[in-house]
Amino acid sequence: MTTHAQPADAATPDDPAVAVRYRPGSRAMRRYTLLYALSTLGIALLFGSVSGVLLPLHVQELEFPQIFTGADAHLSLRGLEDLKTQVDAGKLAPTADQHRLLDLLDTFHSSRATSLSLVTSVGVFITMLIQPVVGMLSDRTRSKWGRRAPWIAGGAVAGSALVVLLPAVPNIAFLVIIWSLVQLAVNTAQGPLGATVADRIPKGHLGGASTITGLVGYFGAIVGSVVAGILFAVMGLATYFPLAVILTLTALSFMLLARDRSSEDLVVERPRLRGFFASYVLALRDRDYRWAWIAKVLLFIGYGISTVYAVYMLQSYVTPGLSAEKAARTAPLLQLAGAPGALIGMIVSGRWSDRIGRRKPFVVAASIILAVSFLIPFASPTLPGMFAQAVVGGFGFGVFVVVDQALFIDVLPDPDAAGRDLGMATLGGNFGQALGPVVAGGIVAMAGGAYRPVWPVAFVLVLAAAFAVLPIRRVR
Repeated sequence: MTTHAQPADAATPDDPAVAVRYRPGSRAMRRYTLLYALSTLGIALLFGSVSGVLLPLHVQELEFPQIFTGADAHLSLRGLEDLKTQVDAGKLAPTADQHRLLDLLDTFHSSRATSLSLVTSVGVFITMLIQPVVGMLSDRTRSKWGRRAPWIAGGAVAGSALVVLLPAVPNIAFLVIIWSLVQLAVNTAQGPLGATVADRIPKGHLGGASTITGLVGYFGAIVGSVVAGILFAVMGLATYFPLAVILTLTALSFMLLARDRSSEDLVVERPRLRGFFASYVLALRDRDYRWAWIAKVLLFIGYGISTVYAVYMLQSYVTPGLSAEKAARTAPLLQLAGAPGALIGMIVSGRWSDRIGRRKPFVVAASIILAVSFLIPFASPTLPGMFAQAVVGGFGFGVFVVVDQALFIDVLPDPDAAGRDLGMATLGGNFGQALGPVVAGGIVAMAGGAYRPVWPVAFVLVLAAAFAVLPIRRVR
């Protein structure tokens, strides 16, 4: 086997054809952690800004001229929403033509909700199916840059090129296709990027590295949505362009400055996809794991239902409604309002749960807190009501995310297959988040464009998640 050069502060790995393993506290490890965090930030900025702000507004811009045509093409959404508010409050008796416009407005509400659900969900389903394959292929990749780098750089560059095309899409069908391809490409980079932690960081330091980058990912998504809300008022859909540049630069910087060892001499077995996929779902045969997985899917469906239409609710649900530009700036502030509570929930609940050796009470309580938060904007369809929900729900979600992960580790059927089974747990969260917008779109469509029923449905689903945890036996 050929000997490859390695950094002076790299430890000797078990298999020199696999990856550099850094010495704890070394300069190479610090550089890697910084570059990994920046790459994670580039991905988080993209997904946070596009999913939270740009896609809803983009869908809205494509749908409005499809509904309001001809002599109605000059109308503004803000003016129509004001008309609806006055009519609903009994301050105005609508004319026959105003009745017609309000009917068209209800059609528009249903149409944009259904379209956004489609745009946000299709790519997630595709990504869920392809992620295990990409992970397996990156394990087996031979290149002078190492196993992961070709996937990280290739996925990021391809994703950035596709993001640049988004402002030019002519209709919803093309938006579904291009955004789905963007998600596929970026997740092709994200999976192997995450695998580099296991490749390079010593076992005793995995928690620290994961915590740093986890926080970067969480708050990066919030920062991305805030920045997108600000830039949209100035640049419109051209806001996609700087996000593409950042994604490319951070990925290529990681590839070039945190370079791995060549894997050209890597010896791999012939892949067997059938056996691979069969083993991936083996954990669901275990009763306790299955209940934990069901609870996670239910909670994330409810969470997805409650968050997908934030921009639209600020325009068409709260009273008084906001303009598209103001809604774009305000929606990220809802996430920001929930961040402190989420951070407190993450820090306090994890240590407390470890100290008393209990998981279920925390997961149940977190689910109930999140569920109850959905009743606040249901009872008070106002901007303060939305902010109150974000604060209370943020705390509940923060507690759930941390303790639920520990719960899954406690109920693993096979500790020697932890990576496989925890990957299945992550897939459960993704699956729930993909179903959430689909369910929400159906609710809004059946309600004739009304957003109010979204909240009680989310409440019931997340409350069901709390009850799904109770049958688990191996964990208190």
